[in-house]
Amino acid sequence: MKGTLSLLFILSFTAEVAAQSVRQPVAVIYPSLHTYSTKWKDAFSFRANTASLAGIESFSAGAFSERRFLLEELSNYSLAMALPTSSGNFGLVADAFGSSLLRETSLGLAYGRRLGNKLDIGLRFNYVGLTTAGYGSASAVTFDGGAIVRLTEKVQVGAHVSNPVRMKLGKDGEERLPAAYSFGLGFDASDQLFVGAEIQKTEDQPVSVNAGLQYVFAERLMARGGISSATSVYYFGFGVMLKNIRVDATASFHPYLGVTPGLLLIYNRQK
Repeated sequence: MKGTLSLLFILSFTAEVAAQSVRQPVAVIYPSLHTYSTKWKDAFSFRANTASLAGIESFSAGAFSERRFLLEELSNYSLAMALPTSSGNFGLVADAFGSSLLRETSLGLAYGRRLGNKLDIGLRFNYVGLTTAGYGSASAVTFDGGAIVRLTEKVQVGAHVSNPVRMKLGKDGEERLPAAYSFGLGFDASDQLFVGAEIQKTEDQPVSVNAGLQYVFAERLMARGGISSATSVYYFGFGVMLKNIRVDATASFHPYLGVTPGLLLIYNRQK
């Protein structure tokens, strides 16, 4: 009984600080750190801002998994895929979080397109489902959209909004998915160093500053690190690039709940 109560407390805490758990890993921007990069975009880049999908130039697919605070019941799995075409770029994202006690899933279909030399736009439709043991299930269809402006060859800025109309969750409509707004920027300081940051405001939650950097310190080796202010989580990771494939091992740290290990796998087709 004590273990069950502890798990319920952590589930409640996780939902409160993330506000949209399946869409944000504990290492908040680790998988999507490249959202505002002009050089390092991949399949996960458009998760933080759908407009980033427009800047992906070759097919990319990836998977990310983490075990929150080392608890199997709080495992999170994410998939992403980006397909560039002559008519714009298409993307797919899928997430699953939790266990039989509480499970949250989502599926999103996205479209991104470039308008001229400076502006990218994107739109995504999402299905979100929640199943709770003994209480049934509920679902909703939401959307999000964003825009990115390329100020220079090295600097991008953008804005993104998720679920602006606060869609109802389930038939009774007692619960609504929160709206979230963000503004981000990225700076490709060199071929080795990228720095990105995002200011995010989720409804009924404090403003969060998510910041991170990536440094390529050898031909096939890279490192990342960052912090999320709202949840007091900081993270780091190391990646190995092998032709079309990159593999990252990650770790996130919360001052009270402990360590969250993760694994990221990315495939990028060569141009």
